[in-house]
Amino acid sequence: MKRLAAALAAMVLCYYSCTEGKSAQPTYFTDAFAYSKTVKELNEVVKFVGFAPIVASRNYAYANIAAYECIAAGYPKEYNSLAGQINGLKVMPQPDAAKQIDFEFASMLAFCKVGEAVTFPEGSMKEYVDSLKNFAQHTGMPSAMFDNSVAFADTISKAILAWSKKDNYAQTRSAPRYTVLDSPGRWVPTPPAYSSALEPHWNEIRPIVMDSANQFMPPRPMPFNVTDKNGGYYKQVMAVKNAVDSLSDEQKHIAEFWDDLGGKLNVVGHIQFVTKKFSPPGHWMNIVGIAAQKSKASFRKTVAAYTLTSICMFDAFIQCWDEKFRSNYARPETVINKYIDQDWRPYLQTPPFPEYTCGHSTVSSASAEALTKMFGDNFNYTDTSELEFGIANRSFTSFRQAAQENNMARFYGGIHFHPSCLVSNEYGKKVGDLIVGKLKLEK
Repeated sequence: MKRLAAALAAMVLCYYSCTEGKSAQPTYFTDAFAYSKTVKELNEVVKFVGFAPIVASRNYAYANIAAYECIAAGYPKEYNSLAGQINGLKVMPQPDAAKQIDFEFASMLAFCKVGEAVTFPEGSMKEYVDSLKNFAQHTGMPSAMFDNSVAFADTISKAILAWSKKDNYAQTRSAPRYTVLDSPGRWVPTPPAYSSALEPHWNEIRPIVMDSANQFMPPRPMPFNVTDKNGGYYKQVMAVKNAVDSLSDEQKHIAEFWDDLGGKLNVVGHIQFVTKKFSPPGHWMNIVGIAAQKSKASFRKTVAAYTLTSICMFDAFIQCWDEKFRSNYARPETVINKYIDQDWRPYLQTPPFPEYTCGHSTVSSASAEALTKMFGDNFNYTDTSELEFGIANRSFTSFRQAAQENNMARFYGGIHFHPSCLVSNEYGKKVGDLIVGKLKLEK
């Protein structure tokens, strides 16, 4: 609690802001780090609960949209509401002009309320929300402004949650489980956990911007054929095996840096335990915060950047999962163990879903397009996201370069064929391009 209080103390300032010379809205939260810290708090909840990356993308998207709608309502000369721009979101509630509201404060409260409701368990963000409220009051926010801000955050949250409940998520919780068919070239569960396929009905979730899950349908993957040792399929299998068997220290670092396996099952003799990290969406949420801090983005632009990036990831996962369970492509580990070397293991642990296309490559390239839109190309930054897990930083010359490196990471890790990563990068970019081109956030 002391660490949380210290972080909040450093980021909360009390004054009436005329930031960027455009608006004279009163706010007691002027440091964009306040919002990044709020997103990080949800990231920790998602990590602790162990949500799958696709489900995590839903958590971040709805929470960020709720926060963004508070900002758009408070700064209508700078930002457009997403109502009418994204699927199914109608006209949003508007603030009472006669009531003084701190819209930055409201945005964080709305983020936490929606993030907690979508994420569960209930009360998981309570300590952090209480800290935000306590600091707002202790730094002199008038009681009327405080009450108005809380009430407006609740109003926006209610509208976003009502919209979120129409995305078919609840219905997919009771959908039939994936049927495993052990036929040549088809996905089957992989060691060590041999888990069931993760979210096989995710293509039934309503996209936020795309018109359907199959709007961007990738080409068919290479036909399964391990008998022709001169054929393309066999060569791509051996390329994975040979790469993993001869990894350099740099290649291992790249693979580990982009691993982002939310829950890794460790097996030591008869003992099993899980180590937790954040998944790809959490990693890219961290990158947004790094970029916002380096560019000295305003609070409002920071919220917009998180929102655009989370929307890109949400739709990118839907596009990717639609293909995964169409092609049902076997993982390299399965093919190599069955036909080449039964004792071979990839460098990274294989996640429980089909190989084609690559989820991490898809959402990374989509995220890169969102961040390039918000902060520009050739944006040099150092990604410190993995330090908390004992993995050294990596530096990049652009967001697109980071996404390209992720392609190699999945290949070095032995969990994807390289051609799959290349296709995934291309189609993730298509999703990102669509969203970046269609949504008009900043005026």
